Amino acid sequence: MKAFLTAMMTMCVVPAFAQEATAVFGPDDPKQLMTIRSTTDIAVFGPVVDAFLETQTDIGILYEQWGSNDLFALSKADCAAGRASADMLISSGVHQMVQLVNDACAQAHRSDATAGVRDELIWRDELWGVTREPAVMVYNRDLVPYDEVPQSRFDLLDLLRPDQSRYAGRVATYDIEASGLGFLFAFIDSQEATTFGGLLESLGRTHAIATCCSAEIIDGVANGQYLVAYNVLGSYALARAEKDTRIGVIAPNDYTLVLSRAVMIPRGAENAGLATAFLDFLLSDTGRAQLREALLIVPIDGEEGELEAGQASGGVVRPITLAPGLLVALDRQKRESFIRRWRETFPSNAQ
Repeated sequence: MKAFLTAMMTMCVVPAFAQEATAVFGPDDPKQLMTIRSTTDIAVFGPVVDAFLETQTDIGILYEQWGSNDLFALSKADCAAGRASADMLISSGVHQMVQLVNDACAQAHRSDATAGVRDELIWRDELWGVTREPAVMVYNRDLVPYDEVPQSRFDLLDLLRPDQSRYAGRVATYDIEASGLGFLFAFIDSQEATTFGGLLESLGRTHAIATCCSAEIIDGVANGQYLVAYNVLGSYALARAEKDTRIGVIAPNDYTLVLSRAVMIPRGAENAGLATAFLDFLLSDTGRAQLREALLIVPIDGEEGELEAGQASGGVVRPITLAPGLLVALDRQKRESFIRRWRETFPSNAQ
């Protein structure tokens, strides 16, 4: 296993964009250094990078961890300016990645590995979905009685309905203005769920908390600050649940959104050959096994297996397709209208 050389927290390292952390993988003096910019936590994706480097010689990887909104803004600016960008982008903000491809910011790649990708997870041979992560509800096992564990959005509404609900102020979700992923999940909910209007009203009326990040939300559930969290990325929640018995994870049985993080090779990539090799690795049996071990491919239906008892959706699984339809979420008027509705009905103390 190649060594993890550095992990450095860096806040606001450039004026306009906030890089969260960086790490360098591989030998001390690599002949080639590939740059990956990704929204996936270094601790989660690091073992996958290590596994890839075991198949290479004298190759290093600079891995930059970003928030989805800043990654999108930086990548869009690089593309518009014709600057050499990272060699690979990996983002949970898949609607933003579709926009980058639509803006001619990507380069195509075809191989035996990409030929096996399902139609809904590939677009223009320039964007590929490589993970399988459900949007889940997370709850505190010690503080939420068994008969109150929400199995669906309808159940969550019932918990918030009473005037003196003990869940008031103790439900969390993503801040859709701070999190591109949070915006995407909420926007799709608004199109898919009959419960969306009522749930948004209930979250606002009961002073639910909106915050930026999966780790912060899951930490809050674990320590009892929150009793339930809604629309959390399941890969992070399940990884935490493996180590922390306080964390319970539910895939809603009315329907479960499933995200595939999108990979793109920017048009200006200086090491596109390495990027295509890494993409093919991620799509290979070995790479997928590494992604499963990292819980970035989560078993959820008959094709991939089933979640453990108490976590399976038992209902409709709705994959988020990589397609131009996602651009609706980035339409300026629709986005502004949706955020205005969010602000009007969600608590004013959103973080």
